[in-house]
Amino acid sequence: MSKPSPFSVRDSGRLDPRKFQDQRQTAAGDTRASVAMTGLDTLWINTGTLCNLACKNCYIESSPTNDALSYISLAEVQVFLDEIAAENLPTREIAFTGGEPFMNKDMIAILQLCLSRDFDILILTNAMRPMRRYEAELLALDKREKMTFRVSLDHFSQTVHEAERGPNTWNKALDGLDWLVGNGFPIAIAGRHLAGESEEMARSGYQKLCVERNWPLAVDDPAQLMVFPEMDAQADIPEITDACWTLLNVDPASIMCASSRMVIKRKGEASPRVAACTLLPYDRQFDMGATLKEAQQDVLLNHPHCARFCVLGGASCSA
Repeated sequence: MSKPSPFSVRDSGRLDPRKFQDQRQTAAGDTRASVAMTGLDTLWINTGTLCNLACKNCYIESSPTNDALSYISLAEVQVFLDEIAAENLPTREIAFTGGEPFMNKDMIAILQLCLSRDFDILILTNAMRPMRRYEAELLALDKREKMTFRVSLDHFSQTVHEAERGPNTWNKALDGLDWLVGNGFPIAIAGRHLAGESEEMARSGYQKLCVERNWPLAVDDPAQLMVFPEMDAQADIPEITDACWTLLNVDPASIMCASSRMVIKRKGEASPRVAACTLLPYDRQFDMGATLKEAQQDVLLNHPHCARFCVLGGASCSA
């Protein structure tokens, strides 16, 4: 009798400690899946892990005190933009995440530099006070129509959003979105659906909110409303093998690390490094080198996030 597919049943319990231990082989002895790079479409830049909030389930543990990833400087960003030009890389978009990007004092200058080189810009922000301090500067940016602000709303309800982000965060986020829309900035929303809540239910809830606030958002478009699965690195999940691409009918080229990398600067290190993806800045096995050229190596999917978020969850931080 053939073995049942590990993907046909709902995962339960805590992660088997034998899983995700060997970079090249699963606990069952199968060849671990890897993803080859198809071309650097999106370069993510982590601006630093300091944030004005300390959200309960922040995958990167950003907070007002966590500076595990230091602020990246304008000069350091320029090095990578120069490499894109020198290597003739097919990079379309520069995306910023944190922490809260607008905590970084170089953020406006960094945006000016990227826009001057005609990149599309994606900024992940909570749209609260750090961003609002720079209203005049944002409005003055040349080519500002090339910037999209993806604002974190953890749910379409105030109760759930504030359970994650803390009291008095809901209205401030909505006000920030109102300001962006009112001034013509392209927006997107990063939300999530809870366990027991389907993605369709979540999108319906966000649709009602967008109508109420008069936000011009197409909630059926994953680039405008990204609904992420809940992340728990300690919950059980199947490991991804070479055979899974066929079993799941998933093209490895569709996985985030096929077309993006993230620049980070770890506290205490002299210069930035390139990580495989936005979800795993601390795990050294996903450190791909000091340059974008070095970082074009294959990524071995040796982490629960690779399975839960990207392969089985079908999610991506990029549009």
